[in-house]
Amino acid sequence: MITKYTSEIFDVLRRGQFICSNSPNEHIQTLYRVLEYDKTFEDLYAYFYQINYILEHGNEYFYFSRDEKNVDLDRKLRKAFEWIDVLDFFKTFDSSFDVGYRFSPSDIINQLKNNADLTSKFDYLKKVSGDKTSHSDRVKKIIGKLVDDNFIMLEDEISETYKVMTSFNYLKEIITAINIPEEVENEIPE
Repeated sequence: MITKYTSEIFDVLRRGQFICSNSPNEHIQTLYRVLEYDKTFEDLYAYFYQINYILEHGNEYFYFSRDEKNVDLDRKLRKAFEWIDVLDFFKTFDSSFDVGYRFSPSDIINQLKNNADLTSKFDYLKKVSGDKTSHSDRVKKIIGKLVDDNFIMLEDEISETYKVMTSFNYLKEIITAINIPEEVENEIPE
């Protein structure tokens, strides 16, 4: 069943964005409900597959994937390593950092003053945030990457509060999928 929302769904997903169930944007919530209907999902999966887009359904989110060439896999692996570092940083900031979590850049900056482990991980993220700017600018740059990739959204401009979207499960699933056999585990330096 091709719906009146098909082109809107395509426009959101082709940009690499997610359609999340907990989006503060009511239009995105509507698109999520349309996709959530099994028959619509099946029809749109077949429709988009014809133009080389694979409609995927994650844990309360939808996204496009594509068959990739080996050259693209290297780029994706580098990106995955970057996301592992970013996720590790935010889990160090607050172990309860997960879907639905709300925070502000000032919360992170305050933690950086008192948490040596967080500061160490923050220093390691210079490749993501740059190293020539203030802590505040660097934190905002890291947050900006999460916003750009649709893993968090600005919920309140006045208090500068962000909310973690259900698409964050995508990052967690990538990391969970990494399987290190026990015999190799002991060879990895800590």
